[in-house]
Amino acid sequence: MKVIFECHQLPYTLTLILVPFLTLFLVFYLKYYFFSLRGKKLPPGKLGLIPTIGESLSFLRAHRRDKTIEWIQSHAAKYGPIFKTSLLGSKTIVMTGQAGNRFILGRNSDNGLVGNQPASAVAILGKHSIFELSGSRHKLVRGAITSILRPESIRRFVSEMDSIVKRLLFQELNGKDWIPVVIKMKRITFKVTCSLLLGLAEKDQETDKVLEDLTASLHGMWAVPLDLPGSTYRKALRARGRLSKVFSNLLVERKKELELGKVGLQDDMVSSFLSLRDENGEPLLEEEIVDNIVTLLFASHDTTSTLVSLIIRHLARDKYTFDKVYAEQKKIKGAKEGNKGQLRWGDVEMMNYTWRVAQELMRLTPPVFGNFRCAMRDTKFGGFDIPKGWQVFWVAPATHMDKEIFKDPTKFDPSRFDKSLCKSVPPYSFIPFGAGSRICPGAEFARIEVLLIIHHLILNYRWNEVIPDEPLTRNPMLYPAKGLPIWVYQREENH
Repeated sequence: MKVIFECHQLPYTLTLILVPFLTLFLVFYLKYYFFSLRGKKLPPGKLGLIPTIGESLSFLRAHRRDKTIEWIQSHAAKYGPIFKTSLLGSKTIVMTGQAGNRFILGRNSDNGLVGNQPASAVAILGKHSIFELSGSRHKLVRGAITSILRPESIRRFVSEMDSIVKRLLFQELNGKDWIPVVIKMKRITFKVTCSLLLGLAEKDQETDKVLEDLTASLHGMWAVPLDLPGSTYRKALRARGRLSKVFSNLLVERKKELELGKVGLQDDMVSSFLSLRDENGEPLLEEEIVDNIVTLLFASHDTTSTLVSLIIRHLARDKYTFDKVYAEQKKIKGAKEGNKGQLRWGDVEMMNYTWRVAQELMRLTPPVFGNFRCAMRDTKFGGFDIPKGWQVFWVAPATHMDKEIFKDPTKFDPSRFDKSLCKSVPPYSFIPFGAGSRICPGAEFARIEVLLIIHHLILNYRWNEVIPDEPLTRNPMLYPAKGLPIWVYQREENH
């Protein structure tokens, strides 16, 4: 009887303990999330009862269905062009117009914003990623990246990139009746980055494993940051851990090569990072270099493979555009016969129509939907307060699909970017690579790589979609949902 009585008493005892604890927790919760905001004029919107989760689930569902712009538009219609919400573990203010883009991305804007990402992105890219840095540290790391990726540096290895792209493309496509485009383009762009920017040899098994872990880790960037068994976020964290070990070993090897004089300080990005010294003469920490190698791989290959896949998808559906791109590339091929068949910088600069096609696809379906900044102090915009510690989210499609900026915005029309026919696009309106001081330093590298891939692909192959009307999805990057399988047909006239 005594045992039975004590068992009945147990829930009552737990209740006596838990109720005061939960009440106290609720009081502090309300004080922290709501009372601390008293007196501030926040944009309209809702944070949700649990701001750590907020509207993340509905946002991510829309994102994976490529309905993110509809999610943004429905909120903007309800609350206005500036609204508050909670995304990916952070209280967030979303800005959807050209003025908001200028405020967030402007070069000379003293807006109090720094490049801190949501918790999930920080965990994957690392707290030392260039996206997280500000001030002198950001300037130092960005300077190293820019030194390798500035146009005058890229010019010297266009022919080398052309050779690598051509070899990898034929390696992946020759003898195939059909290919999964997304997988193949990821492999090609990843290996180009590894070879030219990191100085890594093309070893299929090793690079394929790194690519697999990179893909898994990036899936966790836009996920609810809950480290639960079997979750995308936990799988991403483990993949990121494996990447850290791989690149730590790479740094050890590269240091030895530098000491032996086998590589130069500016031969590739890894060597450049190792040669950096801050204002006190101190080198970067190993963790800082690893975080920025991961960031570089993400920024330089995933967005590029997305764009190439979208171009291939569109050309399969649009014969008129396919024929115009083919005619331009065939003309360039004829012009370079005297250069041992290798493309040079001047040849790429002639691919004007092909790049306008790419620009129009980036306007309609930007590979990067948007990005986050963080308020390092209380600031204001548009008559609203932005509290310290809140995220601010800029959204590319908001201006890309604005009919006041782009006439008939849902129509595919590459001539929008022909400066001889149309007036220039207003600043901070077309932002697939960001803008201002935070514009992607690898934009020119990506442009050259995309054009080289399309050049060799369209001159040597024709293709059709295996799955007509295949939808798009974002996870977090934009891709055809089934990986874009295509039937490929080798052109006999070029062989």
